[in-house]
Amino acid sequence: VVLSICPQHSKRFLRSLTKERLLEAKHSGPRLCIDLSMTHHMSKKELSRLAGQIRRLYGSNKKADRPFWIYLTGFTTDSHLYEECLRMNDGFSSYLLDITEEDCFSLFPLETLVYLTPDSEHALEDVDLNKVYILGGLVDESIQKKVTFQKAQEHSVKTARLPIQEYMVRCQNRKNYHSEILAINQVFDILSAYFETQNWPEALKKGVSSRKGYVLQNSVE
Repeated sequence: VVLSICPQHSKRFLRSLTKERLLEAKHSGPRLCIDLSMTHHMSKKELSRLAGQIRRLYGSNKKADRPFWIYLTGFTTDSHLYEECLRMNDGFSSYLLDITEEDCFSLFPLETLVYLTPDSEHALEDVDLNKVYILGGLVDESIQKKVTFQKAQEHSVKTARLPIQEYMVRCQNRKNYHSEILAINQVFDILSAYFETQNWPEALKKGVSSRKGYVLQNSVE
């Protein structure tokens, strides 16, 4: 049976399908939390970058066959970041996600949380529907590593890093630059691709550009 969708219905149909998938994720996982409790020290420029990353993350989640349900925690509607999100994201106020002033650590049982931070000793092996994955809403690379790891430790929450070291190798580049720190939308693209394909090399290829100084192991000739 070929399902033909009339052009005038297709947009509406796709919108309702997207909504259905997102609400399914809210009900049964996977769940992703963006911890926005550390934005008060950020400059206007950094807040704009973060708002742009939230927009891209939400956009790619909406397109996913198996989307995550997203929580923006530690997020107040009177903040500069909220203003930036409204300014930069068309329709931000009708995004299908949860916005709360509560901290992620008080919102969920601590044993369900996994804070994704490049400083963790543990490589993420799988995406578990019963866990809530946290990304720290920071854009400054120099503080991003330490802050998120310390925060997770203070609350005795499990941490994990993307398995970049397991599947990728450093490649030679002009500046001898190698970084495992990615923007939140890049981390999300990897998580999302892994959740759909169950294939880490394929997922990492999507989110880690060779500009970061890493390539997949088998692509080094």
